[in-house]
Amino acid sequence: MVDHDALSATREAYDAAAPTYAELFRDTLRDRPLDRAILGAFAEVVGASGDGQVADLGCGPGHITAHLNELGLTAFGVDASPAMIELARQVYPGLRFDVGSMAALDIADGALGGVLSRWSIIHTPPQELPVILAEFHRVLAPGGHLLVGFSASEDPSHPTQVFDHAVAPAFRWWPDHLAAMLRKSGLTEVARMVREPQPTDRRQFQEIQLLARKA
Repeated sequence: MVDHDALSATREAYDAAAPTYAELFRDTLRDRPLDRAILGAFAEVVGASGDGQVADLGCGPGHITAHLNELGLTAFGVDASPAMIELARQVYPGLRFDVGSMAALDIADGALGGVLSRWSIIHTPPQELPVILAEFHRVLAPGGHLLVGFSASEDPSHPTQVFDHAVAPAFRWWPDHLAAMLRKSGLTEVARMVREPQPTDRRQFQEIQLLARKA
């Protein structure tokens, strides 16, 4: 079950924050060589496994979707926020952007070679995350890859922790716990990148990016 009231509240919060969010994060990859590296690796493994499309789920203002296309992928963006999608369409008119929910994607079974979920699961309550992961599995073709990014919790005995996100309630995850949830959904971890917080970071959380593959 998905809490539609919580989803609506998150959507409305991002609609209100869309212009500010786009201004703050549009150039975020410029100073993040490790993020560029893991996205490059994702593009390479997806490209090597076939010609399937890639969905950037929770695409926001579309800057990462555009980057994936620059890396040679046929990528499109999906976001629950209509305001975010409108901004993405304005800035990247040659790319496809759709309003949609990760819990019920308007994408055919097995249609995708790759799924990117870059900090888009953080607003999903823990009890609802299996629904999202099942959708990731459903839309991926056999051999397709998922790259999921999130902030890490600090204690394996507390696999999820709430944190003070500026837009909407959000959750951190213990990486091994989330990797186990991926396995239950039919997605096997093949690589992991851990970025330690920098002294100037507002939040002193590890950032995790898990690369998983559908059998």
